[in-house]
Amino acid sequence: MAPDFERSLAELEAIVERLEHGELSLEESLQQFERGVRLTRACQAALKEAEQKVEILLRKSGDSESLETAPFEDPVASDED
Repeated sequence: MAPDFERSLAELEAIVERLEHGELSLEESLQQFERGVRLTRACQAALKEAEQKVEILLRKSGDSESLETAPFEDPVASDED
């Protein structure tokens, strides 16, 4: 999962940067936006799958009683605040 996820995330970041610069034509912008939506969905699916695997592993290890979910906090984003 990690290499595809990392590659997709890197491509998504590059798309966002290109769109933010505003140098693309409308048609190119729409194509990039559509690609970004597909990549976002793929990344979300990969993260959901990883979350499910972690939950299964925790249950198998006997930690299901203490299993809690919490929102992911991006350390980079929190440093910028």
